Amino acid sequence: MPELKDQTYWLEKARTLPLEGRAFIDGAYVDAQSGATFTSYSPIDGAPLAAVAQCASADIDLAVAAARRSFEAGVWSAISAQARKAVLLKWAQLLETHTRELALLESLDSGKPIADTTGGDLPGTIYCLRWFAELIDKVHGEVPAIDPQFFGTVTHQPLGVVAAVVPWNYPLLMAAWKFAPALAAGNSVVLKPSEKTPLSALRIAALGLQAGLPAGVFSVVCGDGQAGRALSLHTDVDCIAFTGSGKVGREIAKNAASSNLKRVWLELGGKSANIVMADCPDIPQAARSAAAAIFANMGQVCSAGSRLLVQRSIADTLITELLQAAEHYQPGHPLDPASVTGAIIDSVQLDQVCRYIEIGEHEAQLLTGGRTLTLAGTGAYLQPTIFLAHDANARIANEEIFGPVLTVIVFDTLDEAIAIANQTEYGLAAAIWSSDISTVHNATRRLKAGTVWVNCYDELVDMNFPFGGFKASGNGRDNSAHALSKYTELKSTIQRCR
Repeated sequence: MPELKDQTYWLEKARTLPLEGRAFIDGAYVDAQSGATFTSYSPIDGAPLAAVAQCASADIDLAVAAARRSFEAGVWSAISAQARKAVLLKWAQLLETHTRELALLESLDSGKPIADTTGGDLPGTIYCLRWFAELIDKVHGEVPAIDPQFFGTVTHQPLGVVAAVVPWNYPLLMAAWKFAPALAAGNSVVLKPSEKTPLSALRIAALGLQAGLPAGVFSVVCGDGQAGRALSLHTDVDCIAFTGSGKVGREIAKNAASSNLKRVWLELGGKSANIVMADCPDIPQAARSAAAAIFANMGQVCSAGSRLLVQRSIADTLITELLQAAEHYQPGHPLDPASVTGAIIDSVQLDQVCRYIEIGEHEAQLLTGGRTLTLAGTGAYLQPTIFLAHDANARIANEEIFGPVLTVIVFDTLDEAIAIANQTEYGLAAAIWSSDISTVHNATRRLKAGTVWVNCYDELVDMNFPFGGFKASGNGRDNSAHALSKYTELKSTIQRCR
């Protein structure tokens, strides 16, 4: 990780940072066919950053055609695993070399603290790319034991053209979770970043070309939901991978079914339960972890621990510790390296979070926070907010807010806690804090969630673990070797020998 520098350094670097807003299609930066643009604004202060190409169906057609042409030509799909690995590793090295530039783009475009982008998001992106690059030449097919008159193999082949539509909360990291395994498997990729955070994706496209990705293998198209819709309906896209809201995910699945029945992978919302039993081994640590689980990244995390379930006998003690821990997450200027949290992505998201806070004030007890702050001019900043809900069916305890708002619910028995944890439509993540191994095994088996943490919450970043959820939290998994198989077709080849 590079030396963090100070706020003066980052402000000066931001003033002179070149910003590319054109789409990247078939190995070159290009304007939208219509010439239309939209403005990317910084959540830090509401200032305009860049005019960005507003891609429409014609631009999507160009990007998909380039991806198809490169795939069928075999310039990427048909080269050796070692050759693909070398290119992806070189790309990762270029990202590392440009860490400060890319981290600054992320902070300017998303409002994330520079300490997070330099210390977490960029290293995580590079780790992901390197992990899948290293996996490429270690994946094998199968030779089944069959009738000796035959010889057979089961092999993985790339799908073809993969579209990746990614969100604004972790712009590069969420993109890498899609494009790294898709490219590693030999596909060509069309990436559509969120219109709220397009700049870092546009920048890494040129670095990919510099690393040796052939033209057409990796394109970046920008725009609003219409661009994503065009990708989901496109009959020459073989697979679409999406991270975002349940509403949009359902629309993508519907569009895929109504077009060419392309593969669809969805990582959607969450309302994750963080359960603390009375025999928790370390209550102060549980409180600090609970605060981090919801207030990190301004609560804009799909797997955020937005529901804290506390057994009654320790509720008062834990809440006292929690209120102290929450003070650590007061927002600051994102380009100040001392800031732990920064800005909400934009006024639209801030208004949505504030509406839920208003709902919460009518159905629960506000313990702390709940007010907007004035920082850096007109940026969108919000205090860390904690409610105590006396009814587990309260809206703020069941609907995804996607902001720094925690709902505390007191329970009496483990069975009650499990029932509350499982009652929402989501099943992305959960946690259980207990010193009793039987309690832990009981809870981890019964919690309907794709990831369950024990005596911690989201503290390990390791690509070996698949990430995804049950129920309305989506299908498929990002990360791990399981993700690579999402972007391949299985082929059985059977040969008569005599």
